[in-house]
Amino acid sequence: MIEILGTLVSLDLFKVFFCCDLNQCHGACCIEGDAGAPVTTDEVALLEQAYEAIHDDLTPQAVKQIEREGVVYPDRDGELVTQIVNQKDCVFVKHEGACAFCAIDSAYRNGSFHWQKPISCALYPVRLSTVGGVTAVNVHKWDICKPARELGKKLQLPVYQFLKEPLIRRFGEAWWNECHLASQELEKAGYLK
Repeated sequence: MIEILGTLVSLDLFKVFFCCDLNQCHGACCIEGDAGAPVTTDEVALLEQAYEAIHDDLTPQAVKQIEREGVVYPDRDGELVTQIVNQKDCVFVKHEGACAFCAIDSAYRNGSFHWQKPISCALYPVRLSTVGGVTAVNVHKWDICKPARELGKKLQLPVYQFLKEPLIRRFGEAWWNECHLASQELEKAGYLK
């Protein structure tokens, strides 16, 4: 790991290649797993607003779950995550053909909602944790994202470049610029082979 502007950053951010390949995975990250997407306490109110805006895009089962339990719940570690249905599907999923999409993100992209989606979703496959009071930036390697790693390798697109926009959203442009400089220095020093 290296330090970038007060964060601990895994070298995997520069070494692992990644580019979502919806033609292969069909949005499985939204409908697989044992819990919902991690959310911050600040995001709960935004999720509640999003629910009101995208209510009609959600499945009846998702609407029922949200109406009964709210938009989030604490997972087994006590962390807030989005509600799920079918013991794995995020309640904010909408299906278009064979693909699962985030209904919040779709509303943001078509201009009908002001917020994109939880930062944990936007940052995936990056996962954030806290180590001794410091934010650690790691790359999660999930089997369902194998096509994304293959496409990223074909395109020679490291995770930090694929996630430029959400990394800037979370940490700021100065942080991403330092990240980019670090990548160049690590490459010159031979650490990214």
